[in-house]
Amino acid sequence: MERLQKLLQQAGIASRRKAEQMIVDGLVEVDGEIVTELGTKVEKSAKIVVDGKRITFEDKVYYVLNKPVGYVSTTDDEFQRATILDLVPVKERIFPIGRLDYDTSGLLILTNDGDFMNHLIHPRYKVEKEYHVKIEGLLRKESSAILAKGVDLGDFVSQPAKITSVKYDDKKTSTYVNIVITEGKYHQVRRMFEAVGHQVIKLKRYRFGTVTVKDLKEGDYRTLKPHEVKQLWNLAKHGK
Repeated sequence: MERLQKLLQQAGIASRRKAEQMIVDGLVEVDGEIVTELGTKVEKSAKIVVDGKRITFEDKVYYVLNKPVGYVSTTDDEFQRATILDLVPVKERIFPIGRLDYDTSGLLILTNDGDFMNHLIHPRYKVEKEYHVKIEGLLRKESSAILAKGVDLGDFVSQPAKITSVKYDDKKTSTYVNIVITEGKYHQVRRMFEAVGHQVIKLKRYRFGTVTVKDLKEGDYRTLKPHEVKQLWNLAKHGK
């Protein structure tokens, strides 16, 4: 038997926290009875209904998408904007591991494996995310050092970052730079550069852990290879 919220997560219904809220809100039935107590243990074979729909347990799937600008990283959008599911039309109920802003491009991993997702985004394991950035102005060594050490963003201080491949454009009006962080908070990379006086012009996530979008065109996706899934699990569980 498993905790009900864990089964909802495994079925790709929602994150663990959101699943818990759905239970508390009385949206979950087990064998015809509404369950509102967190921690209730349930057999996987039970009839579990969420908000009127029975859930099923699918085979675990893992995809990587090179998201273009102009798509939201949700599975449904209240403003009817294009979503990442328009780019990954698979039969499984998948969700992204982390998000990219509407105007940010690059790597997204999508899966129906809730445990996999939770491990990869857990701050304890410090899984690296590499971004390729174009910013306004010329990034100086002093600012790079501040970013590398960690920036006070008001609501939190960012973890140390790696700054590499700093290059000025031909007109000396903007800078291309790569940054590696181990967090993924809301607008974090943009806020970090703004904190040292630079607006982000273009932002692309190039790498998540050991996976890159090197050979993947924007808008395309592929299935993660078994060894890539294994490497990500090792990073998520052991940090290596």
